[in-house]
Amino acid sequence: MNKYKKLVFGLLLDALGLVSFIIPGIGEFSDIIWAPISGWLMTKLYKGKAGKVAGVISLIEEGLPGFDVIPTFTLMWFYTYVFKKETIENKA
Repeated sequence: MNKYKKLVFGLLLDALGLVSFIIPGIGEFSDIIWAPISGWLMTKLYKGKAGKVAGVISLIEEGLPGFDVIPTFTLMWFYTYVFKKETIENKA
């Protein structure tokens, strides 16, 4: 998957995580199901140690009430393709 498709997919997954705010009462229950799925998806989208750490962060972020507003997939995309890339280029 190219990096821009990964960005769009990440934005969709972040939006899906916000669905729990739309449905009062049911929303927090849906996080019990969505949290491990989002963690697993994160590890599949981003390989290696960074993907595993992001998967744990995503699991915790989605599992805790009120933290769904954090766009974890989008932040990981920026970390991988913008910030990490700049760090590697600056070291060269």
